[in-house]
Amino acid sequence: MSMSKRILVIEDDQSIAELERDYLEIEGFQVEIASDGFSGLEAALSQRFNLILLDLMLPNINGFDLCKQIRQEINIPILIVTAKYEDIDKVRGLGLGADDYIVKPFSPSELVARVKAHLIRYERLIHADNHKEEIFVRGLHINAASRQVFVNGKEVLFTTKEFDLLKFLVKNSNHAFSKEQLYERIWGFDSIGDTATVTVHVKRIRKKIEKDTANPLYIQTIWGSGYRFNG
Repeated sequence: MSMSKRILVIEDDQSIAELERDYLEIEGFQVEIASDGFSGLEAALSQRFNLILLDLMLPNINGFDLCKQIRQEINIPILIVTAKYEDIDKVRGLGLGADDYIVKPFSPSELVARVKAHLIRYERLIHADNHKEEIFVRGLHINAASRQVFVNGKEVLFTTKEFDLLKFLVKNSNHAFSKEQLYERIWGFDSIGDTATVTVHVKRIRKKIEKDTANPLYIQTIWGSGYRFNG
C-alpha cells in the first residue's frame, strides 16, 4: 500500500521533519519536506501527494492559513501537527478543514498508524462503488457517487471527513452514536486520537446544513451519548 504513496511534510524544524521522514520512509512511503509556508503551498498545489503532515507554526504562511488554502484546492487527508495542547483549541475554533491532528511529542508507531489509517480510508472512499446512491431528507440532498451535498438545491462544499460523517449519520438515521463510535467508524482508530475531532466536524457540518445551529434540525446532540441524525 505504502510503496507508491507520497507524503508531504510541511515543517520548519529540520530535526522534526527529518525524524518524520525517517519514520515514514522505513514503512515504504516517499516523503518530501517543505520548510516554510510558501514552499509548502507550492509543493502541495503543484505536485501529487496522497497525504500532508502540516505543522502549525511556519514562516511566511502559518499552518492555519496554509490549511485553508490547500483545502480549497485539493481534498487529500491533511493531518495537523501541533506542539501544544492549547493550539488544538485554535484548530477546533477555526474549522480549518483538516482531517485530524497529532500532538508532539508523538511516538513513531502513532505517527505511522495515523498516516496509514487515513490513507486506507481515503482509498476505500475514492474507489467505493457508490453508483445510484442518492439520499434526500427534507431539503438535504446527498449524492454518494459524486460526493456532493446540496442544501435546498444549492451545492455546499464538504471536506472528505465531513462528507463521510454526514453520510454515515444519515444512512443510520435515528440511531445515536457516541463520539468514540463515530471516531472509530470514520477515522479508523479505536483508542488513539482525540474524539474532540468528532465535535469539530459536527460543528462544521451544522454550519453548512442547518438554518439555526443552536437548534439543529438534522444532527441532534444526545447529551451523555453523542449524536443522532433526525431522519
